[in-house]
Amino acid sequence: MKLEIGNWKTEREISSIKFQVSKEKEKEMKKVLILGAGLVSRPHVHYLLEQPDLLVTVASRTVSKAEKLVGTHPRGKAISLNVKDEEKLSELISENDLAVSLLPYTYHHKVARLCIKHKKNMVTTSYVSDAMKSLDNEAKEAGILLLNETGVDPGIDHMSAMRVINSVKNNGGQIKSFKSYCGGLPAPEANTNPWGYKFSWSPRGVVMAGKNSAKYLMDNEIVEIPGPELFNTHWIVDIPGFGKLEAYPNRNSLPYKDLYNIQDTDTMFRGTLRYPGWCVAMKKFVDLGLLDDEKVYNLKDSTYAEFMRNLILDSKYKDLKQDLAAQLSLDVTSDPIYRLEWIGLLGNEKIDMDTGTAMDVFCKILLEKLQYAPEERDLLILHHEFIAEFPDRKQKITSTMIDYGIPGGDSSMSRTVGLPAAIAVKLILDGVIKETGVHIPVKPDFYEPILEELEKQNIIFKERYQDI
Repeated sequence: MKLEIGNWKTEREISSIKFQVSKEKEKEMKKVLILGAGLVSRPHVHYLLEQPDLLVTVASRTVSKAEKLVGTHPRGKAISLNVKDEEKLSELISENDLAVSLLPYTYHHKVARLCIKHKKNMVTTSYVSDAMKSLDNEAKEAGILLLNETGVDPGIDHMSAMRVINSVKNNGGQIKSFKSYCGGLPAPEANTNPWGYKFSWSPRGVVMAGKNSAKYLMDNEIVEIPGPELFNTHWIVDIPGFGKLEAYPNRNSLPYKDLYNIQDTDTMFRGTLRYPGWCVAMKKFVDLGLLDDEKVYNLKDSTYAEFMRNLILDSKYKDLKQDLAAQLSLDVTSDPIYRLEWIGLLGNEKIDMDTGTAMDVFCKILLEKLQYAPEERDLLILHHEFIAEFPDRKQKITSTMIDYGIPGGDSSMSRTVGLPAAIAVKLILDGVIKETGVHIPVKPDFYEPILEELEKQNIIFKERYQDI
């Protein structure tokens, strides 16, 4: 029986006998502790509550968020937890068979150490840190698995890429070029503002990523892009089944040659997808100083327009729009200026902050103005491009996932982050995944069963093959 997400009370009333958990039965069931109740948590929690052999505890500093996730489900429990309370955190981990950390990444190492102490498995969706990697031997000695990067990016990107890479190798070929692109965007019908973007959570992570430097390999040449120049490097990618999007580099791609065991590849590139126009505009906003997070301004009683005056180096026209255009070498009717005006940065609305950096102000107005309306869908695209060489031929292979959010339900972002991690939890507890130590899901033992179950959740990659 598959439960309708968010409808536990009705289901319980209809079939309360089916869901009744006796004390004897409870002793036989596996127990999962989920730390965090943020925006990616709902599909994760609900998938696990659909498993009849699991008891699920959601722990959050704001207990009402946890209560909303588990509702009245008889196998779900919501509790209050401040993760800084190490004694209580340790006790909770000891009482469960597996801990899922959906907390900010800075807490993962702390949770992992307690999992080692109590010999409990752990799953996260975050990048594996050096601190986490250092726990590999201790985790193996404890006989537990610390599985990281089980979201979408990182996560499904690894799994879908490795499925193709290992298939090529198993058929006597080698990968000579690998490009991977990922982006979370409004669905086309929800793309209703000049920015081509909407936020389903805090925009700071998205904006901060615009400050990162990048490095990649293109036709055997290493290309390095300093942070301030990131948005100067972009091109159009034609996504099969969707259309044209803009791509720009995503951090350092070079380690993925070793991670994916394709050291002989001539090209290794990982990029971010946006609707066209994003990079040109964002480069101007970087030049203007909107991404600065160091200088703190006195913003008490200030309007957005008054704040923007602080960024003008030389006021020639005494008109904010004209001064901005002149400073950025743009026409006053240009797209970047229009974006600033549309979102309200040139207006007389009060900022409602006492102090803050330029990035604080920028992120605040982005979050306020670039929101999804009720029933609007988001979209997540993950697209890989491979050039494979075989003894008798060369082949272009693409692997593409285009996933839409559910109107009035879960976003695509929350589904593609939360579901693979939940599937991994179930597979670990069922003994299908038997690895120990610190891992990410690049081995067939991880990605084959996870991708298979994701297809049942309608998260599907379409692979295309063309001889060239």
